[in-house]
Amino acid sequence: MAKTKVLIVTQEMKPYTALSEISEVARRLPQHVQENGMEIRILMPKYGTINERRHRLHEVVRLSGMNIIVDNDDFPLIIKVASLPDARMQVYFLDNEDFFKRKSVFENAEGQPFEDNSDRMVFFCKGVLETVKKFGWAPDIIHCHGWMTSLIPFYVKTAYKTEPLFRDSKVVYSAYNNSLESSFKTDFLQKASINDLTASDLDAYQEEGTIKLHAGATAHADAIVVGSESFEDDVLETFNNSKKPVLAYQSTDEPLGTYLEFYDGILAEKA
Repeated sequence: MAKTKVLIVTQEMKPYTALSEISEVARRLPQHVQENGMEIRILMPKYGTINERRHRLHEVVRLSGMNIIVDNDDFPLIIKVASLPDARMQVYFLDNEDFFKRKSVFENAEGQPFEDNSDRMVFFCKGVLETVKKFGWAPDIIHCHGWMTSLIPFYVKTAYKTEPLFRDSKVVYSAYNNSLESSFKTDFLQKASINDLTASDLDAYQEEGTIKLHAGATAHADAIVVGSESFEDDVLETFNNSKKPVLAYQSTDEPLGTYLEFYDGILAEKA
């Protein structure tokens, strides 16, 4: 019987970045998945805060060389890889000088969100799916962690729905209460549209002119994980009204078996 293939896409991960609870879950979960007999791939941004020498990153030439279009401009995509300490796993990093070379992650020295965070997000989400195509590896589950991954459910179910590698993929979105969507402008919808899609195809990502990343991801994902202990009531209502499987909040020190049971339930629906 073929092994279940799980793609973990995360905006942060220990030991490379540790900004929030995402980094802990994204570090523990893939190792637990692999130790339970599944295949794993991990993709995350290569922020300028990540020390390439210390973590022994090196470029994967066969995967690099693509250009990703954001707002009608081409941006080169560089793929790097490192081996996780004390684990037989590799992490793939998506890099670009314009978006990720700066020496901070999401905010400037004054603590203000970067104006191009939405562009960086579009670049990352598009780049993830194009990189997986280069892998030639069809994931059974695509588990997205954090607001920066929230376009992936939409892309998989629309622009990439006829791509053989993703046709049978189930998308799980883990939402965390640290989104920077309040700093996004409405032109984000136009920038995020790809192929023959238009801004109106992303209507689930807005409400009365306000960007709602969790709502958009929930609308297109197959299942939701509540990644933070507390959320605004309207966000929780979005999850609960989605009529999709929802995994309640699990603290970072709890056993991870619940995630595997959640995966099993989602895959059983596919069967």
